[in-house]
Amino acid sequence: MIELYLDTADITETARFHHCFPLTGITTNPTILANSGVGLKATLTYMSNLLGKDARFFAQVVSKEAESMLNEAKKLNELPYDMVVKVPTTEEGLAAIKLMKQGGIQVLATAIYTAQQGFMAALCGADYLAPYVNRIDAMNGDGVAVVRDLQLLIEKHGLSTKILAASFKNVQQAMDVMKLGIGGITLPVDVAMQMFSHPAIEPAVAQFDKDWADAFGDKLSFES
Repeated sequence: MIELYLDTADITETARFHHCFPLTGITTNPTILANSGVGLKATLTYMSNLLGKDARFFAQVVSKEAESMLNEAKKLNELPYDMVVKVPTTEEGLAAIKLMKQGGIQVLATAIYTAQQGFMAALCGADYLAPYVNRIDAMNGDGVAVVRDLQLLIEKHGLSTKILAASFKNVQQAMDVMKLGIGGITLPVDVAMQMFSHPAIEPAVAQFDKDWADAFGDKLSFES
């Protein structure tokens, strides 16, 4: 089954969607945490208490050189959670991914804008790839096509890497990449809300309620 994540550090919104979605965990990045005003350790404590011990969490290194990234990743890996370390897919990042995998650290290669970039990360051993769908679109590219090419490369070469698609502006982008059979997706809160939002839903439910009340009053279904 596809892994479903929220791309947020907002505990209130996470609680809301945990109530109705089968969340695997949450993904974060330096910008998300900076905007939240809450550090990683506190965020993970809150989220773990909410989502439970089986939740998976993604946190990104902020070091710039491969050896420093590795040392930072080791510290993240020591946290008492199911952690995946996010590494930007740069030249130094690819080198860091190779080192991290030698040490048995779970890694997500992030900031992917091209299929070849993601494919190199997969060959270096990354467990997850995060292509930035909407950001690619915003640069006059085709984010869904990049995901499609990556998924094809993974399947053709028998790699165990999973695509965890990220960066969405609307639900159609999310639906298009999920049709490709990817391993996971992380949704911002506003796009997650679109998964159960449609202008026709509330009128339909209101009509059900009216028809029932007209026929059976305040009885419940099994009492009618």
